[in-house]
Parts: sequence; C-alpha cells; structure tokens
Amino acid sequence: MTHTATATTHPLPQIAEPRNPGTALDLDRVMRATANRSAIERRAATLPGRRSVKKAHQAAWLARAISCIDLTTLSGDDTAGRVARLCGKAKAPVRRDILEALDLPDLTVGAVCVYHDMIAPAVRHLDGSGIPVAAVSTGFPAGLSPFHLRLAEIGESVSAGASEIDIVISRRHVLTGDWQALYDEMRAFRQACGEAHVKAILATGELGTLRNVARASLVCMMAGADFIKTSTGKEGVNATLPVSLVMMRAIRDYHDWTGIRVGYKPAGGISKAKDAITYLALVKEELGDRWLRPDLFRFGASSLLGDIERQLEHHLTGAYSAAWRHALA
Repeated sequence: MTHTATATTHPLPQIAEPRNPGTALDLDRVMRATANRSAIERRAATLPGRRSVKKAHQAAWLARAISCIDLTTLSGDDTAGRVARLCGKAKAPVRRDILEALDLPDLTVGAVCVYHDMIAPAVRHLDGSGIPVAAVSTGFPAGLSPFHLRLAEIGESVSAGASEIDIVISRRHVLTGDWQALYDEMRAFRQACGEAHVKAILATGELGTLRNVARASLVCMMAGADFIKTSTGKEGVNATLPVSLVMMRAIRDYHDWTGIRVGYKPAGGISKAKDAITYLALVKEELGDRWLRPDLFRFGASSLLGDIERQLEHHLTGAYSAAWRHALA
C-alpha cells in the first residue's frame, strides 16, 4: 500500500516538485534494508562499457550534466573574488561561441556551493540569474561540533540567503545502529532549514558497509531530506557507482512507498565527462527520466565542468584545446 504524505511545495527556481515532508521512523522497514555487495559491484561494473553515447547524443548528455552541477569551492583560502569568478562561470559555464553553436545560449549550472562566509558574495553575484546558492553546514565536513551550534549554523546560512543547505550526519549513529538518534538529528536539521532545501551528506566512505548506506539513506529520507548525497569530498573514498546504486534504489523504494521523489547527489572524485555520462545513465536506468533534472539530481564537482567544456568543443571542431582555454574560475 502506498503511504501518502502531506507535501508542501517550496520550489527552487528550476522546479515545482513537492518537497519531502518525511514520515514517522519505521524501524521494521529500515532493518529490512540490505545490500548484496557482490551483485551490486557486478551490476555497477557493467555500466561504463555498456552505456556509450556518441556525437550529438553525447553533446546533449553533457549539456544535461552541466545543468546538474553544483559548482563548488570549499577551500580554506576562498575569497570573495574567487566566488565572484565562480559565479560568473556558473552563469556562463561554457564559452559563448560553443553554447551558441549548440543552440543552448541560456545553459547554466544547477547551483553554486560555498562555505557560510561566502554566501553573501555568491548571492550578490547570482542575483537575477535563477541559480540557487547552496551552503555546507552543521560542522562540515566532520559534523562533530556541538549540536546547538550546528542548528544555529543552518539558521545563519538560511538568513544569509542560501536556498539549499548541505548538512553532514553524525556517522557514529550509523556505525552504532542508533537509527532513532540519526532520525531525530536529521529531523531537527530539516526543521532548522525552513523553506531551504536540505541535502543530507552520508559520508558513505566512512559508513563501513553498503547495508549501512542503504539504511542511513532510508532514515534520512524518513526524516525529511530533500536530497541524499554521498560525500563531503573530504573522505578517503567518495562517490562510487556501487554506493550510488544502493542510494538510488533506496530513493526508488521510498518513492514507491510514499509517492515522494527525493533527489540524489554524488560528490567527490567525479572529474571526467565520461564519468558524468555513466552516472546519468545509472540514474536513467534506476530512477527514470524524471530524475534527470537539476531539482532531483546534482553533481558535487569543481573540475568536472572544465573537462565537459573541452569535450563539447571537440564535438564541434574535432580537436581538443588546451585546458587553460576553458578556465573554471
């Protein structure tokens, strides 16, 4: 039987999809979630060789990938000037002549993702563009600061103008199987975000097993996460195809149960255009075409855009240019 949740809609500029209101914690459903590592790895290994697109089809997939990028800078030496250049790239992600030749003059990225202190310049430079600002929060990347400060950080970032908040969960709740604590934490983060959309970063490289990934995904969605995200980009292992497969199937199960679509964001280590196409193909196969939009799928990336731009120029000219001709920021 389908569980019907009462959803509210607070759309980002590119969407009109109902938000995930969450459900009560269903521990029976959580504990039934499992993962067959060998089968998952076999399935993931077949995808890069089986899904290949060429020429105009490849260009179209790469353009879609650009529209789903959270263009990101999360460095200790970030400055307002760097963020201004990043926002310029977000609004014009590919050289104008290439976009015009592809008949995509208005193509932009999905969002710009920054630390809290860089929200103000990002909001200022993206004003009128329709591109949302995302902020990492809750003691990113470790998530080990005092709980009341993590909640306060969310509030500060929303007040500063961020319309998306990327939170980090407490990995210890997953590793010790304290699903109630994870649910309560995620629920509090969701409420602190208000109308800002919340992406729950699972830090999957630190969760130990794929079964833990599956269960953490479900708990975060039950608690109201609008997106589930693989990684901070700071772990030793970040986004992988097996982890993505597990998380996407959890999203599919949650949608079948509640009728609510939750977004997915792989982050960390995705830097090549061919890898972006592989991830998009996996989304198409596991979740369907509706998820191939920036309101339900994002890449957390910084260097990916540069390689895609080079591939698009190759599509038009037959030659690869030097990377410096496609500066990111």
